[in-house]
Amino acid sequence: MPQFLSQQAQSLLRALFKRNPLNRLGAGPEGIAEIQRHPFFNTIDWDLLLKRQLTPPFKPAVTKTDDTFYFDPEFTKKTPRDSPALPPSAAAHELFRGFSFVAPSVLEDANGKKQQITVAEHNNINAAKPSTKTIHGVPGAKPTNVFDEYEFKEELGHGTYSVCKRCVHKATKIEYAVKIINKLKRDPSEEVEILLRYSHHQNIVTLRDVYEDQQSVYLILELCRGGELLDKILHQKFFSEREAAAVMLKVATVVAYLHSNQVVHRDLKPSNLMYADTSGGPDSLRVIDFGFAKQLRADNGLLMTPCYTAQFVAPEVLKKQGYDMSCDVWSMGVLLYTMLSGQTPFATGPNDTPAQILQRVGEGRFSLSGGNWDSVSELAKDLVERMLHVDPAKRLSARQVLVHPWIAQRSTLPAANIHYKADVSNVK
Repeated sequence: MPQFLSQQAQSLLRALFKRNPLNRLGAGPEGIAEIQRHPFFNTIDWDLLLKRQLTPPFKPAVTKTDDTFYFDPEFTKKTPRDSPALPPSAAAHELFRGFSFVAPSVLEDANGKKQQITVAEHNNINAAKPSTKTIHGVPGAKPTNVFDEYEFKEELGHGTYSVCKRCVHKATKIEYAVKIINKLKRDPSEEVEILLRYSHHQNIVTLRDVYEDQQSVYLILELCRGGELLDKILHQKFFSEREAAAVMLKVATVVAYLHSNQVVHRDLKPSNLMYADTSGGPDSLRVIDFGFAKQLRADNGLLMTPCYTAQFVAPEVLKKQGYDMSCDVWSMGVLLYTMLSGQTPFATGPNDTPAQILQRVGEGRFSLSGGNWDSVSELAKDLVERMLHVDPAKRLSARQVLVHPWIAQRSTLPAANIHYKADVSNVK
């Protein structure tokens, strides 16, 4: 029995692993109630669990509705074929010797006929050389070659470790974006896991499929045809506070959702906010690029690795003394400042060096007067100041942003347009 397990966990496992089925916990006249009363489950209120009023300790990675197919009552009511609870045969003493779980779908061919795996094949599974086409190391990767199913088109953008292209699904002719990540330079597992769990949110880019080969991981993503948020805003040369509040509502809703699941994006910036279609409506806004995103697991919830884009980084990230989810709120504050003024708070011109920008960020110096700020409401300025507080402990949370009067009472905000004069390149 693994000694790192708690005494309660060890006790439960011993009670469940009795060789004689009649002696196992739960085999008595009270059935499952015996298991529920075990000390290992003392912290669980079974009535609240039945009513689905308990917060789950984790959420399984589900990419599409097919993943829940076998939870349909049509299947859950069937007698399990691979359960040790079935009446043992004469070779019951051999039941768990060399036992490994194999999903039923692996043991059946396309016609539902059961396949046989020989002992020799079983022993050689781990020793087999990887295929030259596919190696499966990231969660959710399909066991097929991406080029068999998708035709790659022109490049849409590129980063340090990845390139994004338009692609077309050969069977349906539907267009998607494919993010090709060089896994020899960066481990994409965290990004993939986060997208598998949380990309079902309306305003997060949807992950359709994952593929993998020896060198790269391929993420098949929703194609955002409407372009980047600030491109749309600055190219139309005007924007109202009411429109800005509608955009910020969507962004803050996504960030609050991520934070409630202990996920930090860490790279919120205009180029990572895109429209799914050309309507330009707030509902089509998508948060993209989770390459820097992190699922918090440490007890103190602090992150140490500096990941940022200079104009949008929070000052505590630069100090390298640990930071938390509030860094995303700072980045949202920079975004809001930019939407309202047409320029970023810490880059005053195209010739600013990264060092100059980072120095201003570290000091938290920015202006809310002059230019477009003379026509911006005091409520908007108040929200910007609260989101760009240099002390993360005094900064608003994403949920607090959602209830700020500027967001909550957005229908009463000025509908007059804010006219931009800034060069788009200064805020990208």
